[in-house]
Amino acid sequence: MSTELVKGQKADLTKGNPTINNIIVGMGWKTPNTSIEVDFSAFLLTVESKVTKDEDLIFYGNPTGPNNSIQVINLSSLSEDNTQVSVSLRDIPSQYERISFALTIYEGEKRKQNFSMLDDCYIRIIDTVSRKEQLHFNIGNSFSVETAIVVGELYRYNGEWKFNPIGSGYSGGLEALCTSYGVDISQEIHQEQETPKIRDQSTPAPSFPPSINLSKIELKKKGDVINLQKGSGPIGEVLVNLNWNRGKSSSFFASKGIDLDLGCLFELKDGRKGAIQALGDSFGSLNRVPFVALDGDDRTGAVTSGENLRINGKHVSDIKRIVVYAFIYEGVTKWSDADGVVTIKQNGGPDIEVKLDQHDNRKGMCAIAMIRNVNDQTFSIERLVEYFSGHEELDRAYNWDLNWVAGSK
Repeated sequence: MSTELVKGQKADLTKGNPTINNIIVGMGWKTPNTSIEVDFSAFLLTVESKVTKDEDLIFYGNPTGPNNSIQVINLSSLSEDNTQVSVSLRDIPSQYERISFALTIYEGEKRKQNFSMLDDCYIRIIDTVSRKEQLHFNIGNSFSVETAIVVGELYRYNGEWKFNPIGSGYSGGLEALCTSYGVDISQEIHQEQETPKIRDQSTPAPSFPPSINLSKIELKKKGDVINLQKGSGPIGEVLVNLNWNRGKSSSFFASKGIDLDLGCLFELKDGRKGAIQALGDSFGSLNRVPFVALDGDDRTGAVTSGENLRINGKHVSDIKRIVVYAFIYEGVTKWSDADGVVTIKQNGGPDIEVKLDQHDNRKGMCAIAMIRNVNDQTFSIERLVEYFSGHEELDRAYNWDLNWVAGSK
């Protein structure tokens, strides 16, 4: 039976249930104003209630904590929570004494939005083995101008884990919240995005590098997944950009530089499948089926804008999945010299970056990212970076079942 908590009522989690280890922390809220965007974050904190490094801030751009001890969960449409994270208590490194869970309103001050506009905010803890709710805290609605809330904390006490329902609000949004945990927020004047970086609190030791940037998210490991940001309206056009370094010949007789081509496999909800790429002059269409188009073909890698695929987000409900790939059409197969990077740009959200920083120079084709339909509302982006000898091998790996013939451009 779940225990209902009130603000400040600390509760044992593991002392009376020593077998519990894997839990889900779920949070939810309601609002009639669909323009309000609520973001989740969690802070891994030391005994001084401070972060130790950039990656101690867990959010949609950094979804996994150390030892996979905490991970943001991609929710299905059936979930009753608005956001969830999984926590493996035994895997949390010993230097962390507590995990603080928070909600913030995106651009709350700028949009004149705050937590008084939300109802039925709560946090709950579920045992993943029994699937039973253990603790539940209704935050209530006693807020006025606050744009950030520390909802609750998991913390160690005498070798056990306890939960503290807090429900404390801050004005100033993410900036005020991060500052309290030792994270500076520097405003990017041109991009108007918040960029957390660790504050240098020692003298003369240097500060940690600012690797977490809310204006750009890097998918670093195979299988990393993130959803494109979903606002109150359609997601709009999604731009997939490929850039790389061609390299320079060492002599007049040296071989040509790398010609790296961008393309994709697409599958629509009605079952139609195909490929879009410069090879074979299959450039697609943005406003007609398949609602994906390739801008052109950069034969040199010297074009500043690189090569671009465009996805019509207004037709997200028509698109089932897309595999973005690159292949070396001409030049030496040496991915390690190409420094390839794919950047996925979205309206009103951070850029998503996938670097081709893992190489297999024996194979000339790389599957870079899988784009999938999420509840007909947005797309998820998954890092692949997997190498193949050619189109047919990539096709078989992702079960597209197309017929391939040799082509040229």
